[in-house]
Amino acid sequence: MNIASYIDHTILKPTALVADIEKICAEALQYQFAAVCIPPLFVKKAVALLTGTDVKVATVIGFPFGYSAIEAKVAETVLAIIDGADELDLVINISAIKNNDWQFLAGEINAILPIVRSKQKVIKIIIESGVLTDEEIITCCDLYGAAGVDFMKTSTGYAEKGATVHAVQLMRKHLADKIHIKASGGIKTYTFAKQLIDAGATRLGCSSSIQIVNEAAQQN
Repeated sequence: MNIASYIDHTILKPTALVADIEKICAEALQYQFAAVCIPPLFVKKAVALLTGTDVKVATVIGFPFGYSAIEAKVAETVLAIIDGADELDLVINISAIKNNDWQFLAGEINAILPIVRSKQKVIKIIIESGVLTDEEIITCCDLYGAAGVDFMKTSTGYAEKGATVHAVQLMRKHLADKIHIKASGGIKTYTFAKQLIDAGATRLGCSSSIQIVNEAAQQN
């Protein structure tokens, strides 16, 4: 298994520097990661560095708490696409889940998904599984599965609990095969990364990407 091909090489800290983005992009090219995942501010820079390569540019929408207004998320989405992002990792409104307002969440995705589809971009829906019940995760799978998103993603990495094998297994069980799963948050070892892949994840959001690749090389 080529673990690098599963990884979105990620830097989303609020203090990220241009030099950090240059480093992330260079490493992504060296190791052939699937994508870089970076703050919206740096999308243009990453696109300039990665155009003509196989490495995709991903950015985040409504990050990290998801409670931005729908109109704000629409604007972020449009700007990210204009700047050249290939993939959009959207944090849904977690407060709406906790208030059982699924109509709001349906309206949110229905406002954003047509924009993404019109430009043939990829959308990953971040549900923050670590703060949700199993029932809430399953309902998310039903809603976003029916909407036809590209990926469901476990976590932002900013909640108290990140990716778990259980959450990935639960999502895989309740999603159509064509909808992929991205696990993120707290993935620091090859052993854990492989467990998540074995559970059904097809993409991993990692900041410890190089360490994971090096561990994989030692074990294989």
